[in-house]
Amino acid sequence: CGGAPQPEPTQPPATAPTTEVAPPTPTQAAEQPEPTPTQKPPAAQPAAEPNIFVYAHPTSFPDLDPAQSYSNDSVVVSNCYETLTFYNPPGSPEILSPVLATSWEANADATEWVFKLRQGVKFHDGEPFNAEAVKYSIEKTKEIGVGAAYIWDPVEEIEVVDDYTVKFKLSYPAPLDLIASSGYAAWMYSPKAYEEHGHDWFNEGHCAGTGPYIIESFERGSRVVMTRNEDYWGGWKEGQFDKVVFEIREDPVVLQQMIESGEADFTYQVPPDNLPALDKREDVIVYANPGYQNLLGLLNTQKPPLDNKLVRQALSYSFPYKQFIESVMGLRATQAYGPVPAGMWGHSKDLFQYHYDLDKAKELLAEAGYPDGGFDLLMTYATGDLDEQQLGEVWKAELAKLGINLTVQGMNWEAQWDLGKSDPQNAQDIFVMYWWPDYVSPYSFLYSMFHSEEETLFNLSYYSNPEYDTLIDDANALSGSDRDKAEEMFIQAQQILVEDAPALFFYDVANIHLARSDIKGYVDNPAYPHVVFVYQLTRQ
Repeated sequence: CGGAPQPEPTQPPATAPTTEVAPPTPTQAAEQPEPTPTQKPPAAQPAAEPNIFVYAHPTSFPDLDPAQSYSNDSVVVSNCYETLTFYNPPGSPEILSPVLATSWEANADATEWVFKLRQGVKFHDGEPFNAEAVKYSIEKTKEIGVGAAYIWDPVEEIEVVDDYTVKFKLSYPAPLDLIASSGYAAWMYSPKAYEEHGHDWFNEGHCAGTGPYIIESFERGSRVVMTRNEDYWGGWKEGQFDKVVFEIREDPVVLQQMIESGEADFTYQVPPDNLPALDKREDVIVYANPGYQNLLGLLNTQKPPLDNKLVRQALSYSFPYKQFIESVMGLRATQAYGPVPAGMWGHSKDLFQYHYDLDKAKELLAEAGYPDGGFDLLMTYATGDLDEQQLGEVWKAELAKLGINLTVQGMNWEAQWDLGKSDPQNAQDIFVMYWWPDYVSPYSFLYSMFHSEEETLFNLSYYSNPEYDTLIDDANALSGSDRDKAEEMFIQAQQILVEDAPALFFYDVANIHLARSDIKGYVDNPAYPHVVFVYQLTRQ
C-alpha cells in the first residue's frame, strides 16, 4: 500500500552486550509507623498495569515443541527460543547477526565450522546454556527427525571443544551459519527439560528456551499468553512489553475490527479490499514488503485422475492467473515462476510459466482420456483466508467449462493438514497453502514440498521422482562450496517439476501486516514470515 514504511536494518532479537546482566538488587522497604487507634496505616500503592502486546492471529498453533514445530506456531516459538545466528531483513549491512553464538568460522571447504557461544545465558528452567546444550538440541532434533530436522543432514559430528566452543564436522560442504539461523528446527532448548518432560509437555504450552518470553498459559485453538523472562540475558529497558497475548481469530473481519479498535496491536490477513481504507487511518500502519512466500495448489499425484500428468498439466492451464492477480490481488502478488519465489537465489524467470488457455486444457484432457471432463475434485483451503476462498470460487467456474466439478472446502488449518497427511486415496485432490522458508535456500521449497517422503508431512502432492530427489540433494550438498553450480541444479530440478506439474504455482505473495501506530520498532523480515520479535518493540 502507498506510504507503507520500508524495512530498515535491524538487530537480532536481543542486542545487549555479551556480558551477563547483573540481577537487580532488592529494594528495601521503607519502615512504616505502627498504626494507632487514631492513625490509619498508609494506603498501599496500586500495582502498575502490565504492558501487554496483543497479536490477533488468523490460524491455530499445531505444535509448540521446538524440535518439531514446522507451521504457524513459529510466531510463538520465536519468542520463547533463540537460534545461534539471526538472518537479517533486506537492506541490512550484514546477512547474519549473532544471537546465542557470538562468532563463527569455517575451514576452506566449509566442512568444519567452529562456533563461539554467548556466556552467562540460562534456559527458562535455570539450566546453563553451553556447548553441551547446543550439541544436545541439534542431535535430539535430528534424532526425532520430523519437521525441518533435515536442515542438519550435513552434520556428521558435533564436538564440544569447551563450555563455550562447539565444532561441527560435516559430511559435505554446507552454509551452516545460514542453517543455524533457521526459523524452524534450529532452536536451542534445555536438555534437562526435554529429557524429563518430552514432546507432550512442550506441546501442552510449556517452554524451556533462552528467549525473552515464557508461555504462561495455552488454550489450544484460542489463546496463548506469554510473560517476560526476568532473567533474560539481554536485560530489560523501560517501555518493553511485559506480556504477549496471541488471540486466535479465523474471521478476517474480526481481525480488522480488533486492529481498528485497539483490542489488538498487530495482525494480518484482514479483508484485502479494506486495506486502502486502513492505510489512510492515523492509528494503524499497513506494512507492505516483498516476501519469500508463495501460494500453491498441491495436486494429489497418487489418486485418479490427477495421477495422470496430462490431467495435471490441463489443470495448470485452467486457472486465469493474470486476471485473478490483477482483479483480486493487485500489488499484493505476482504470478510465480515455479516454486522458488522472486528475490531468493534459485529463482528463475527462464522457467516455463503456465498461462490461462482452456483450449490447451481441453486438448490435454482429451489426450488423457477425459474429453468431456466428467470427474469431481475436492480442493481444501484454510478457513478465513479470503484470497484462497476467492481463488477456489474463480477456479471452480473455469473448471466447470471443462466439465470438471470442483468442490471448494474451507477447513481449520489443523484439520486440513490432518486430512492431507492421511492416506492419499482418501485425501483431498488439491491442497492449497502458502510456503515460506525454514532457512533462506531453494532447498526449503524444493525438499519440503516435493522430495519423496515415507511418511507425509508437507509433500501434500505425494510426488515421488528419484531423479528429482537426487538432483536437489546434490545441489544442496554443493551449496556450501559452489553456490552458482548449486543454483543451476536447483533450476534444473524446477524444470522437472514444471513439466511433471505436481502443483499449480499460483503467485508469489507480498508480506502485508498491520500494527497500531503507537507500536515502535517493528521491521518485517521475510526470513521469519509473520513473526513479531516482541522484545524489539515498545509502545509510545
